[in-house]
Amino acid sequence: MKSIHALTVEEHRDFEGARLGMWLFLLTELILFTGMFILYAMYRLKYSAEFHRASLELDVVIGTINTLVLLTSSLTVALSIEALKRNSRKLALWMLGATIFFALVFLVNKYFEWSAKIHHGIYPGSQELMQRSLGEVIYFNLYYSMTGLHGLHVLVGMVVLIWLFVLIARKSQKKYVVHNPHVEQLVGSEIAILKGEKDGWLVDKIGDNVEQVEIKITYEPKAGEVDLPNIIKLENAGLYWHLVDIIWIFLFPLFYLIS
Repeated sequence: MKSIHALTVEEHRDFEGARLGMWLFLLTELILFTGMFILYAMYRLKYSAEFHRASLELDVVIGTINTLVLLTSSLTVALSIEALKRNSRKLALWMLGATIFFALVFLVNKYFEWSAKIHHGIYPGSQELMQRSLGEVIYFNLYYSMTGLHGLHVLVGMVVLIWLFVLIARKSQKKYVVHNPHVEQLVGSEIAILKGEKDGWLVDKIGDNVEQVEIKITYEPKAGEVDLPNIIKLENAGLYWHLVDIIWIFLFPLFYLIS
């Protein structure tokens, strides 16, 4: 089998573009929640007493626990990134697993909190809620909308972290694009194709009419070698997770600690 490094290849690694794309995505998320915060502030000024009265029905203990859980999860995801940079994959997986566990704890707490409110008939459109003042109705509508949207972000973040856990736990992979006249030099190798005219085939099944193929190589990182592709992915996921935590830091006092 011929070495891939002996061929003319192009490696797909636009890491700066990946970082920029994540920051642009986070900007759109900030715009979304900023609009909701502005809406909350307008109604809070108009129905200050009603908002205070309605907030007394929320469980501050659960809200505090969820705040501590998310703050701790920000620490563990940061430690996971640092561990992966130091090529300590086992520690990175432990910290990433802890972050996923904290995300699950947050969602479970939120489930019980919402279930208690719904059990008492306090939810958007319920007969119990509609009998209350307009300010309280608006408060609980905002509460379910904003904390529900945030909970959805936590769920999405947890799924992404689980996906990264699987990627990091597996062997590392590098992707290359091989052009003619070097494609035929790969005949007989065991490298699997990711994309190309013969998607899913092995290299030894490729004909001379193929201009280029994209291949992947699975390998074990050498001592001191960092898993840069997964580090970039984990860093972007960490940025998203920190944003989720920051949003909750604003939601917690706005709904639970109204004075």
